[in-house]
Parts: sequence; C-alpha cells; structure tokens
Amino acid sequence: MKQYPDLFIDFDDTLYDTHGNAVLALHELFDAMQLERWFPDPQVFYDRYWEANIDLWTSYSRGEITRDYLIVERFRRPLSYGRGLQPTEQLCLEASDRFLDFCSTKPGLVEGARTLVDYLLRQGYRLHLCSNGFHEVQYKKLRACGLDGCFDHVILSEDAGHNKPAPEFFDYALRQSGAVRERTLMIGDNFQTDILGAKRAGLATAYYNRFPEFPAPEPVDYEVTKLTQLMRIL
Repeated sequence: MKQYPDLFIDFDDTLYDTHGNAVLALHELFDAMQLERWFPDPQVFYDRYWEANIDLWTSYSRGEITRDYLIVERFRRPLSYGRGLQPTEQLCLEASDRFLDFCSTKPGLVEGARTLVDYLLRQGYRLHLCSNGFHEVQYKKLRACGLDGCFDHVILSEDAGHNKPAPEFFDYALRQSGAVRERTLMIGDNFQTDILGAKRAGLATAYYNRFPEFPAPEPVDYEVTKLTQLMRIL
C-alpha cells in the first residue's frame, strides 16, 4: 500500500517552465507592441517586469491584492519606465492579453517533469494539479506542454476561492479530490505557498528546491533538487 496514494502537485516552475517560457513571451511582446519606441534598452523593460511580477504574485498569494489589480499593475509598473510613455489601463490590459496568449502556447517543461509524471502514472498514483494560476491560461499551458489528461483533478485558486498558502485552498483540494489529508503529499517549488501552506494544512511535503545553495528554512518531509529524485521516494 502506498504511503501517499494522492499527490498534490504545483504547476508553475515545478512542472511547467513558467519563467523560461515567460522570458520568450516577453521578447515576443516587446516586438509585437513595438516597445522599442519607448525603451531604447529592452533590458530595462524586462528587469522592471520581473521586479513587479515577483512582488505582485507574492501579494496575490497572501490575498492582499486582487487578480484584476495584478493583471494591470504588473505591466503598468514596467511600462511606466518607457520614455514619454503613459501606461493607461487599456494599454496594460492589451499588454497582458498579448503576453498571456504568447505564454499559453509555450511547451517548455522543467527538466525531468515529463519523466516524473509518466513514472507516477505508471505507479498508479492519483495526481492532482494545485495552482494559483489563472483559469483561462492554465488549461492552455497544460495542452501546450502535453500534460493535459495526466491529472485526476485540476484545482485552481480561482475555483477554490482562496490562494495557496491559505488552508482553505488545501481543504477545498481535499474535498474535490477525495484525498485523505494524512495520506496526501504536496510537491512544489515555492516554499511559502506550496510547502508552508501544505504543512499548516496537515499535509506531508516534498520541496523541489531549484536553488540548492539555499536549503529549506524549515524542516520538510522530503527535499529534492531534481524532479527525478522523487522517483526514489515514491
């Protein structure tokens, strides 16, 4: 009998190479919107975008800002650095729509993700995707990377009404999946939202640490630096 027959798995930057795919999408967005008219150095736009994105997603996961605010603000901030550019809400929404369209077509996976998912399916685990990502984008990304159909449930914060790390998110995930709290393992790369959130909700945790020079700041059940290392555990 498996110790953890049900696995909650984060999507962005755990299985799906969100950062790498977004880098490509940002370059496409820069060209499509002809942002060189306001940014002689494209790197200024890219750097300011990542600063804003990290800050806003942290606030969103804490429930401090709304989805609509994040969508506008993550482009308003970097666009405000353009010479003579006035980033209206309409312009920010256009940038967001184009960016999400570009992102949703990218197939890139984290190294070892496909190998791990195929292994877990062969072993008979029930896989449940648990994500704070936006509803209209996550399903497109799942299709683009070829992981659609691999999960028993796709559990999104917009459906749950709460973001990870809120315990209500994990309670909702348990209800939707029918998983038993004490026999469910959460796998994720974000220590705050995935790991601490799951620990506080009474789940076992497997921390995928993409930056091994910075070990987990608190004890976890498992810590790996490569996804395929989970195959030795499960």
